[in-house]
Amino acid sequence: MSLIGNIIWLIFGGFLSGLGYVVGGLLTMLTIIGIPLGADVVRLGIATMAPFGKEIVPINDSSTPNMIFNVLWAIFFGWEIALSHLVHGLIFAITIIGLPFAKQHFKLIPLALFPFGKELR
Repeated sequence: MSLIGNIIWLIFGGFLSGLGYVVGGLLTMLTIIGIPLGADVVRLGIATMAPFGKEIVPINDSSTPNMIFNVLWAIFFGWEIALSHLVHGLIFAITIIGLPFAKQHFKLIPLALFPFGKELR
């Protein structure tokens, strides 16, 4: 079921959502300081393109640099991606068939806002 869900997810908006993470990560990598951060976000963007059967898990404790980077990410890039997940989730929630996809979008909203220190596994 996860394979079919992920294929349908990619066709109906999941590719665009993952692309948002990848573009944001690439823009973050324009600075030398942002290269390791952008690499993490690109990795999350690729994982976001196939969210069925995955959970968001913390990969380390909430350190001060992660907190600072999460706040900066939320201000500059994260709110747009979170808004995209919210809009897509609300659209999919209109129909019964779309509810599993809406659930995936709603699951990804916290990851869109604060991606550092988390992993989609």
